[in-house]
Amino acid sequence: MKIDARTLPRVTRDPGAWRVILLHGEDTGLIRERAQDAVKQIAGSVDDPFRVAVLDKETHDRLEEEATAFSLMGGRRAVRVRDAGDGLLKAITHVLDQKTDTLVVLEAPGLPSRSKLRALLEKHPDCASVGCYPEEGRTLETTITQMLASHTVRIDQDALHWLTGRLGADRSAARSEVEKLALYAGDKGTLTLDDVHACIGDAGSVSVEDAAFSATEGRRTEADLAIERALAEGISPIAIARTFLSHLHRLRRVRAAMEDGASRSDAIKSLRPPVFFKRTTSFNRAVDLWPLHALTKAVQETQALELACKQTGAPDELLCKRYVAGLAARAVLASRR
Repeated sequence: MKIDARTLPRVTRDPGAWRVILLHGEDTGLIRERAQDAVKQIAGSVDDPFRVAVLDKETHDRLEEEATAFSLMGGRRAVRVRDAGDGLLKAITHVLDQKTDTLVVLEAPGLPSRSKLRALLEKHPDCASVGCYPEEGRTLETTITQMLASHTVRIDQDALHWLTGRLGADRSAARSEVEKLALYAGDKGTLTLDDVHACIGDAGSVSVEDAAFSATEGRRTEADLAIERALAEGISPIAIARTFLSHLHRLRRVRAAMEDGASRSDAIKSLRPPVFFKRTTSFNRAVDLWPLHALTKAVQETQALELACKQTGAPDELLCKRYVAGLAARAVLASRR
């Protein structure tokens, strides 16, 4: 069964109602987090040697054996399969044809929509297919608020806006930063904008966001370095494309508002989340360099980059680096003019 946002709580609240849960999409951190939660609810922990089996790509051939095995100590078993793909179609079909109460959790980042495995599980009433995609905007704000609430910590609205714009697209990285903030606040604390600045500050300053600001300002060396670091830290090219797309959309909104007669300061102040004060100079510099038609073209090219990175076998990291280099080069030409 294909699971959408409205029915997702049903899966996360009671994973035991399913025989197979397929977790696919671009947010590997969110896939990993949901897989751990599902396994823990079934087996009580993620590493019980009697009730949990973890299979990587080299041990996929054991899937049917593990999924039909009995628990030696009683209770329901869980099989967690990493790097799942269409190669498991036959094994999953055999498992579904047999009577077993083992929960199989498939982690399949980047699984295409035309996947035969995905088609099978989306049609099966006892299976759940869950898309795990990078969160942004209000959705990300809600997630951050809920994470902090689990630690009995609240956050001021301006601090939340700033943090939303600062965190990357990967769920595990976001959770790590939120847990650091919760520890900083202490029990029943409230985080202000100053608290968030003090705790997060410029930690991880070489990031995808740094690459976006550097590229649109024409600072090629800094942009290249930031992208290399982001890729080395495991940020997916698709997530990078989406961060650039968000930055370009914000620049375009400001440019469009200015052409409609709004002042630059009013146009920038209308952005949500607001531009971080340490990045205001860089943002204004990019606004000066990029006319509206150029930003429109850049947005279209970024959307094309995301689509290209989703193609099976595409050299996505190379495409991403070439895109960033081209964007920075255009900014440099604009600055010379």
